[in-house]
Amino acid sequence: MKNLYIAEKPSVARQFADVLGVKGNAGNGYLESDKAIVTWCVGHLITMSYPDAYDPALKKWDLATIPFIPTEYKYEILPNTKKQFNIVAGLLNREDVGCIYVATDSGREGEYIYRLVDSMAQVSGKEKRRVWIDSQTEEEILRGIREAKPLSEYDSLSDAAYLRAQEDYLMGINFSRALSLKFSNVVQRYLGMDRCVIAVGRVMTCVLGIVVKREREIREFVKTPFYRLVASVGEEGQTFDAEWKAVKDTKYFESPLLYKENGFKERADAEKLLAELNEGAPEAVAESVERKKEKKQPPMLYNLAELQNDCSALFKISPSDTLKIVQELYEKKLVTYPRTDARVLSTAVAKEIGRNISGLKNFQPVAAWAQGAMNSGTYKGIAKTKYVNDKQITDHYAIIPTGQGFGALKSLAPTALKVYEIICRRFLSIFYPAAEYQKVAMTLTKNGEKLFANFKYLISEGYLKVSANSFSKKKDEPKYSQEFIERLANVKKGDKLSVQSIEIKEGETSPPKRYNSGSLILTMENAGQFIEDEDLREQIKGAGIGTSATRDGIITKLETNKYISLNKKTQIVTPTFLGEIIYDIVYYSINGLLRADLTASWEKGLEGVAEGQISKEEYTQKMTTYVTQYTNRVKQIQNQGGITGVFNKTKAYYAKSGVNQAKKSTDAKGSANVDKSAEPKQRQTADKKDD
Repeated sequence: MKNLYIAEKPSVARQFADVLGVKGNAGNGYLESDKAIVTWCVGHLITMSYPDAYDPALKKWDLATIPFIPTEYKYEILPNTKKQFNIVAGLLNREDVGCIYVATDSGREGEYIYRLVDSMAQVSGKEKRRVWIDSQTEEEILRGIREAKPLSEYDSLSDAAYLRAQEDYLMGINFSRALSLKFSNVVQRYLGMDRCVIAVGRVMTCVLGIVVKREREIREFVKTPFYRLVASVGEEGQTFDAEWKAVKDTKYFESPLLYKENGFKERADAEKLLAELNEGAPEAVAESVERKKEKKQPPMLYNLAELQNDCSALFKISPSDTLKIVQELYEKKLVTYPRTDARVLSTAVAKEIGRNISGLKNFQPVAAWAQGAMNSGTYKGIAKTKYVNDKQITDHYAIIPTGQGFGALKSLAPTALKVYEIICRRFLSIFYPAAEYQKVAMTLTKNGEKLFANFKYLISEGYLKVSANSFSKKKDEPKYSQEFIERLANVKKGDKLSVQSIEIKEGETSPPKRYNSGSLILTMENAGQFIEDEDLREQIKGAGIGTSATRDGIITKLETNKYISLNKKTQIVTPTFLGEIIYDIVYYSINGLLRADLTASWEKGLEGVAEGQISKEEYTQKMTTYVTQYTNRVKQIQNQGGITGVFNKTKAYYAKSGVNQAKKSTDAKGSANVDKSAEPKQRQTADKKDD
């Protein structure tokens, strides 16, 4: 009997074949030796059927036929991957196959991909084992095969995967149809379009809500000017800033003239105080001097969200581009599994971490730091630090270099090479000491008023010398000379210091910043920040919007629908006029879809199913009740006539070209079969994963 190994993608299957010594022509859709067969999916091979597969009458959108909630879900083979499905199904059912090793991606979606194939191919009477690996190295693949558990041990994860797909399907089908039937004509007339569909989804609409809310906060923000007084203290050429503040027992404490304690609402009041401060000798007396050392520990390791955020800032690339790059690094054995939420290592991998470090001596930009980490031996005690924590790992540990695969470096694009470098530097940093700073806090007195100075300077680089990227601009020169630092070290209470000048500095309050693609990913990961109730926030701690595998796809989908705009150069995300219209429609109909806390609680529920804490039946009941309730609520809505008044409030913020752009993009999308375009994208491309 032979073992059959089934991977998620051809590239991964080739890695398994190499390790297992299986050679041959991959053109047949599989590779075979006398002991083993290796085959692959091409991402998703199976998808959920549209409603008309249940009943042809459901092809027509009609309020009378929703809510549509099947008792049993139908699935179908994707047309463009049917050939590979037939090959895989044939192999799964071959009489000489005794054991099936499932080696699709180690996570919820990878589990779903295989289970759909298994079900559709009606596989029975075979032993099935799950290969769960963290990298594509030979050792890890062999370990994964050796330690493969019975597939049945992952049934709860499979349940969560099916429920996630069903939830997105039910919300997409029912809510998109309901809202389109109620509001499409209104939007068509308002924007002068030929057709319009209103596409909503569990995750997509929530993210749209985050972007629109931030834009409206910025729009409604009123800048407030204020005037601060800042003294330049020290000797010419070597000074530090000391800022005036109104504190207890001083003239302006809690004065209505103030904007906060360190500035005035009116310039005239600031000028009056300036004149008072300039009286007498140009010096101030040190009332108190506090010094303390501060340590800055190396940051936690990369998970996908943190890496996407840094790549957005450093390289101005989208989260989708970052995932493509790190997936390539993974498939070329350079890094560990990318779709992870964890920022720590497991105890098991910590025991062998010396191999990862030692291997990096072959990567020139970090070779010296890898050698240094090996020489110091600090890696031997890493398991006792905050960087190793089994409780913080669900599927996979953090993204780290494997210390292998260097033959592939020449084939990497320049940006991919830089991404690899920052992963290596973040990893090696944890084996170096904290950076150390000297902090100085000084309170000065002049003419009865208080001036405050706070500054710090680096006294030991520690890990910072490791984390400085080779491609970054040169560091700035130190702000303070060694001579000046030594002089500061001798300042004590009662000393008089020279005041070179005092200036009025005008400032103004700042609105919140727009999201860029990276910070939006982090916001999706940390949805708990939107929850005011502390108990609820603790309850869904760790739950985000979407998953590490799918967040980039959500942003892409919103951009494709023309609901948001993503600036390719800056990666700044803003809503479109059409996006704001969709937001308002959802707000006045199913506003729960816009709530990050609610969306995160759904994700937390799916985690509960995967961990066996919530039953499939319990989750299904809550899900179908929610969809039924809100679909029926939309059916009863009669506010279509007045909602254009809400649109008008936004219209003023978009130029005429912006309105035309919304019309143009929606016309293009609507020109396809209107029945399909608002439905959830279950008919995925071969290697695409949706959430």
